[in-house]
Amino acid sequence: MGNGNTVAVWDLPTRLFHWLLAGLFAFSWFSAENGLMDWHRISGETLVGLLAFRLVWGFVGGSTARFASFVASPGKALAYLRGGGTAAAGHNPLGAWSVIALLLLIAVQVGTGLFSVDTDGLESGPLSYLVSFEAGRKAAGVHHLAFNLTLLLVILHVAAILFYRVVKRRNLVTPMITGRDGELPPGTPGLIAAPISRFAIVAALAAILAWYVAKGLTF
Repeated sequence: MGNGNTVAVWDLPTRLFHWLLAGLFAFSWFSAENGLMDWHRISGETLVGLLAFRLVWGFVGGSTARFASFVASPGKALAYLRGGGTAAAGHNPLGAWSVIALLLLIAVQVGTGLFSVDTDGLESGPLSYLVSFEAGRKAAGVHHLAFNLTLLLVILHVAAILFYRVVKRRNLVTPMITGRDGELPPGTPGLIAAPISRFAIVAALAAILAWYVAKGLTF
């Protein structure tokens, strides 16, 4: 139940990243399953920029988006599982590790996709020319494996959200839409946002990187 007060927990860039990542992951799967490889490639190249943005934003973004603010030790994560810890804005210790695992797996999936080659060599990633055909095929295998592992983590992520909603009566979805949480204890420190100019610079640099990769690292 809400306490009547709302606390700012997620900045707009972090929320945009979250929903764009979910949408592009789903679209990448859909396009691959339906043979829309041109769109699949564009989706993957866009994910390169999105992941690059999140990596940098994890160091210079709003307080709750910074890795230093939410990456906890395994001991803290275990203590949280046992019911320890206090409520805070942002990721809980267990959720933090799932975020890191998800980002790493998607990075592996996207990274190997850039070098992947299909069995007949007709479809390939923009950087596949840098490796041999055999290496491109191995990259394709890792690309597929990383997708399956990522899908498993996504399912666990959704299951955890449902668990919090049904069992703990805790709504985790609305704050990721509105940026504010009305279910934290009064006086909980909230988000310290980064300036919009910083967001614009980081987003522009990430877009340039994605374009450069899409061009095969050539001008």
